[in-house]
Amino acid sequence: MLKNILVISIVFVGFQASAQETIKTMFYNLLEYPSASSVNRDQTLQSIIDTYEPDIFMVCELESQQGADLILNVSLNDEGANYTAFPFIENTSGEADLQQLLFYRSNMFTVETSEIIATDVRDINRYQLKLNTADGATDPVLLDFYVAHLKSSQGSSNEAQRLDMVTEFTNTLSNLDPNSFVFFAGDLNFYDAGEPGYIELLDDTNAIRLVDPIDMPGDWNNNEAFQAIHTQSTRISSGGFGAGAGGGMDDRFDFILISENMLTNPVMRYVPDTYKSYGNNGNCYNLDVRDPGCTGEFSQELRNNIYSMSDHLPVVMELETNKQIILATEEFEVTEAVFQLEKTIVSEALELTFAQTPDTAVTIEIYNTLGQKVLIETSQNQTSVFINVSSLAEGVYYLKTNLNTTQTIKFLKIS
Repeated sequence: MLKNILVISIVFVGFQASAQETIKTMFYNLLEYPSASSVNRDQTLQSIIDTYEPDIFMVCELESQQGADLILNVSLNDEGANYTAFPFIENTSGEADLQQLLFYRSNMFTVETSEIIATDVRDINRYQLKLNTADGATDPVLLDFYVAHLKSSQGSSNEAQRLDMVTEFTNTLSNLDPNSFVFFAGDLNFYDAGEPGYIELLDDTNAIRLVDPIDMPGDWNNNEAFQAIHTQSTRISSGGFGAGAGGGMDDRFDFILISENMLTNPVMRYVPDTYKSYGNNGNCYNLDVRDPGCTGEFSQELRNNIYSMSDHLPVVMELETNKQIILATEEFEVTEAVFQLEKTIVSEALELTFAQTPDTAVTIEIYNTLGQKVLIETSQNQTSVFINVSSLAEGVYYLKTNLNTTQTIKFLKIS
């Protein structure tokens, strides 16, 4: 039998004008995903996401490519291949093995670039997307998302480390167009608005000024006055989960900050009153988020799922644009041209086999997870192509061809 058969399709790309002028964003600390103890977390996450249907989904505490694939294939693409993700890249900073990642609607955005900002604790990841708009070729709308997981815990030394991390980020803002649309999202672990790191992020002397959309400064930690914006902990006790924090809902650790221009710019504007601690009905102070008494906008079923998924709540907010969003649509006509990658785990060579000889020269390119082209081969009038990959380092790679197809094949190089 043929293994990993991929159909080479002729793709007819059409465009559908969208009446949707709203973009929905969500950030979520997934809590040691996927290893933290809980049954069917990929399906639980799917249920949570389905109640909001974000166009941009940002996460932290992602452990592996396997976890990224589960999110993409089970949690997001349960109704078809609507989402894709930036490449998963292992953390390069410090000794942490948890990572950030951004998923996005593939018919609404195209990838422009990505970047890693190294710190002493964990990477800060930049993901730049271009919104698909009617005039995108002449007046593009670019969105710069920075996703972070700052140093945890109280104490002056931890506050200093958080400050150092965000300063690495703010130092890069001068590299951007001053009119850029910038997001800084993550588990920022701030206990109050007086923390040096929070002050640095909102400093109006930065090259691009950021703002907190809800503008609710104060001492958020263990303060009932801020119970409506708390995002941790969804659980009174972490017992039985093997990970995460207990203590009930009493901290605001999770944020989506935005550049100040998005308060007023019609090209990309924050929609007032859409920023929410998703699942928090504002009456769960020091309680489990699933407590039957915490009734309100967010249903019992949703709160049960959030309780099971993580010790954090998601944070959501909506944006609107006066641009005409164009949703790319694809229709596929399957031809007889079929090829297979004989093995997707290899140490020496890849074998690519065509069911029939391609009628054009085939260029085969291999990329690493940073998007860098590391190998190129050409083939002419061949039904089988052998590609020597012995010189590649261990890891995940992506194979693309110049054939008229959007398919990308992933394989693993081992020793």
